[in-house]
Amino acid sequence: MKANMEIGNQDQPAFKILLSCPTGLSSSQVSVDFGQVYDRIPHPDVNLENSISEIWDQRVQKNASLFNGLKFRYGGYSFSGGAGTDQEPHVCLHLGLTDYRTFVGTNLNPLWERFLLPSEDDFRQCQHTSSPLGNGAVIETSDKKIIVLQRSKNVGEFPGHYVFPGGHPEPEEIGISSHDNRDDNSHQIMKEKLSQEMFDSITREVVEEIGVPADSLTKPAFIGISRRVLNVRPTAFFFMTCSLQSMEIQQLYHSAADGYESTQLYAASMLQDLGENVQYCLVC
Repeated sequence: MKANMEIGNQDQPAFKILLSCPTGLSSSQVSVDFGQVYDRIPHPDVNLENSISEIWDQRVQKNASLFNGLKFRYGGYSFSGGAGTDQEPHVCLHLGLTDYRTFVGTNLNPLWERFLLPSEDDFRQCQHTSSPLGNGAVIETSDKKIIVLQRSKNVGEFPGHYVFPGGHPEPEEIGISSHDNRDDNSHQIMKEKLSQEMFDSITREVVEEIGVPADSLTKPAFIGISRRVLNVRPTAFFFMTCSLQSMEIQQLYHSAADGYESTQLYAASMLQDLGENVQYCLVC
């Protein structure tokens, strides 16, 4: 992930809320529509497109630990049910495919704003950006603290910043490597796996990043989607509680599988403990 927090200037909002589900949705209330129609559209400016490879090569030269990988691309959502209806709320996420290299070359490009279209429609505005869907977890401990990580200096995005645990749902976890043609039955099975990966992935990221056992965590509740104003990076957020106290988590953190991605774990009783100007963002 990282669903993250960035300490900085609050003169302007750090993110835009694309969808808010404050009561939380279960996995049965979140589905996925997966298809090539939600993939990135190349920009017509050839020089701008060529800058994607140039930026990636520059990043790899500076940080040999960076590697490319397939990601789900955020292409919007649809919402049904809820208040004023006799149906429970349901969200369908629209996902295509992209990769980390294209994310670095578009969303993290110094010229990232040139990839945007002047449109009020979020999907159309970002149609030329990679926009991989990240995930982040707001984790409440048994002693009512919120877990926050400080990112390593060696990560590709926002090194040294404060973040919530998280990462990405991973296509390869459920056997997706491309948009292959499937029969109707196989396609339905894949859609179900995709929906479950949205929830399984955030639990997996939390376990790997802070070292707690999976059985100490409640099932994630989907609480919405935000998009960072800077570089238009989208993130799906989840809420979870942990049966462990913050001091126990601190001890487990030192042996976390992905502990190299961060340098310190903090347990904040209030987010204001981190400073006057706390802004949320997502980091990969």
